Amino acid sequence: MTASTTDSPIALPLEPQWTDIREGVGKICEGFPNAYWMKLDHEAGYPQEFVTALTEAGYLGALIPEEYGGSGLPLSAACAVLETIHATGCNAGACHAQMYTMGTVLKHGNPAQKQKYLPGIASGALRLQAFGVTEPTTGSDTTQLKTRAVKKGNDRYVVTGQKVWTSRAMQSDLMLLLARTTAIEDVKKRSDGLSVFLVDLREAKGKGLELTKIDAMINHNTCELFMDGLEVPAENLIGEEGKGFRYIVDSMNAERILISAECIGDAKFFIRKATEYARERVVFGRPIGANQGIQFPIARAHAELQAAELLVQKAAALFEAGRDCGAEANMGKMLASEVAWRAAEACMQTHGGFAYAREYGIERKWRECRLYQTAPISTNLILAYVGQHVLGMPRSY
Repeated sequence: MTASTTDSPIALPLEPQWTDIREGVGKICEGFPNAYWMKLDHEAGYPQEFVTALTEAGYLGALIPEEYGGSGLPLSAACAVLETIHATGCNAGACHAQMYTMGTVLKHGNPAQKQKYLPGIASGALRLQAFGVTEPTTGSDTTQLKTRAVKKGNDRYVVTGQKVWTSRAMQSDLMLLLARTTAIEDVKKRSDGLSVFLVDLREAKGKGLELTKIDAMINHNTCELFMDGLEVPAENLIGEEGKGFRYIVDSMNAERILISAECIGDAKFFIRKATEYARERVVFGRPIGANQGIQFPIARAHAELQAAELLVQKAAALFEAGRDCGAEANMGKMLASEVAWRAAEACMQTHGGFAYAREYGIERKWRECRLYQTAPISTNLILAYVGQHVLGMPRSY
């Protein structure tokens, strides 16, 4: 969203917003209990039924404007969807990109691209859940990526390179791809010369594109991509050639705020589970929650959750108002991911050995929520951003 220069006050809600959405999503999640996720986790399967239920209810098209078949809702509504999914014990990792990856097309695509793709994404007929950015040798240093897209004639680009940690590529019809179109030695700034393409995976697989699934600690259906002579139509270039880095950065605030909402949901799940067990579990003739060693970590996680949630709400409000929200989006993501992990640790410790029993769903959620201190941006990178761009300190090394 374009930053606004207005200094008008930003109102923050004191009560939970979007209660109708939370109730609707909650009812859907009731149909997908821990046993469903346990089975998928064991099989490394994809929750197609869960994704279908959310799609048919219209929740994954929440941010797409009504003119393209979506709900046209603000970011805070999408946050309510993802937070509720995680607070109930489910996981949105299989489908959350469907909500925000389309933002690059919505904001920077031309009218023909929007009309061609957005209605299908809104209805679920087209799945845009894959985002090819990270590479094995460059990691978070996006400006150094080595995947090249060379224009051949006027009608196509030929792509060669490799991507890693590209989740849901095997379950997607479309993928956003960031590639270098101008060699790094020929640009003034390292961030120049990068372009964004919309790749039709249905046509690309086996024709210059090969996918290999990565066996990982959590079930995010993530892949490694190998591209050798992959042809992409020139009409699938999003925006201007060479301006792709700013398009990607432009969408990151929304992504971070939405991921923060998932972390808030995780923290609420763990605190609820820990509190219930601490009340009910009796050892030595009294509930274990009467012991300060059990009670205080849960109480501290709850207090920190309240603070993180307020900052995430502020980031969403700024985004919706068209104001600069980079600092709030980054700090909110950091604090939300940290409180989710702290709540997870408190919940694990409260349950003791039972926390490791898969039937409780705690060990699965514990594994899943740790990811968010690493991805989609690590805590250290956020601290560097705050130090340099918020506090004005020198570039750190």
